[in-house]
Order: sequence, then C-alpha cells, then structure tokens
Amino acid sequence: MPRISPATAMIRNILNTIRKGSHAMDYGDRTLSIVCRRGFHDGKVLSGPRSFFGVEDFLDDDNSRPYTYKKEKRPKSPHKHISFKQRTIAYMEPFSLDVFISKRFVSASVTHRVTCKQVAVAGTNSKDIKAVLKSRSDIPACLAVGRFLAERAKEADVYTCTYAPRERDKFEGKIRAVVQSLIDNGIDVKVYLD
Repeated sequence: MPRISPATAMIRNILNTIRKGSHAMDYGDRTLSIVCRRGFHDGKVLSGPRSFFGVEDFLDDDNSRPYTYKKEKRPKSPHKHISFKQRTIAYMEPFSLDVFISKRFVSASVTHRVTCKQVAVAGTNSKDIKAVLKSRSDIPACLAVGRFLAERAKEADVYTCTYAPRERDKFEGKIRAVVQSLIDNGIDVKVYLD
C-alpha cells in the first residue's frame, strides 16, 4: 500500500466531510468550518478563521472590503500633534483656487474647502469661451478663463481665495496669467509658495 502524505490525508478528510454535510474540523491551531447545503454552497462562500492553504480569506484585517488588495496609507504616528492653524485654516480661508493646464485646454475652479463643493468653474472647453478664442491653451486663453472665473465667483459672493500650486507646477507663465487675471478682475488671491 502506497504511503499517503499528511496534506493528501487532510484533503481526503475535508472532501469526506463535505459529502456528509455540515461539520467543523480541528487541525491543531486552526479550525476549519465547512457548511454545505444542496446546490453550490447556496450562494455563500465557505469561510473559516484561516483559509485551508494558510492564506487569509478574501477579507481585509477588519473583515470588510472583499477583494481589495490596495490599502490606504496609515499615518506613521497616529497621535501626531496637529497645530491650531492646521485645524482652522479651512474655516479661516474657506475657498481655494485650482488651476489645470494641459496641452489642449485650460480649466480653473474655486472650491469650498469644508464642503468640497465647486463654487465657480471656468474652462476653455465651455461653449461660451471656446467660440471666442483662437487657441484654447495659450496665454490669452488663460486670461479669458481668469476673467470668466472672476465673474462667476462674484455671482456666488466669493471675493477671496487661496492658491497653492501642485508639486509639479511652477508659479509662472500660464498659471500666473490665470491668477493675475483673477486679481485684475476683483478677486483677492492669496498665493502660498513653499
């Protein structure tokens, strides 16, 4: 009679248990629960504290978000002190300017930082600006976007906002033209350069 490995014996034991019905098997430090009814598991996944092959079942550590493999970043020190300015800046200066410039178009928006709602939006892809301009991505287009954004922000009673350029952006050229156009049309823009 050929010798059977322990893994093969365990698999045979599991298959016999599945054929018989609902049981729980104990393998030392791991317990495997198998519940089978008629049909293909009645639409439920077989689960246990640990998977048979030693890999966690399809759940994250907190038993949520099945089939999610990317985990969000956790702060290095969860009890890090947050200054008063960091906690209150969103309320003291609630509106922020966002400028996006690509090779084909220019867009800018004023966003309320607490509610994350866009108060005013302007871009060279909109019909009213697109018809007037020769090019949608040059300096005159940036000036037009700034002018339209200033008008729409005033309609929403927004007269001040802050602007902090993204990491890859430099505060020059087209971005500076949009911000300068906003300032010239009556919006007070506070620029934060690191």
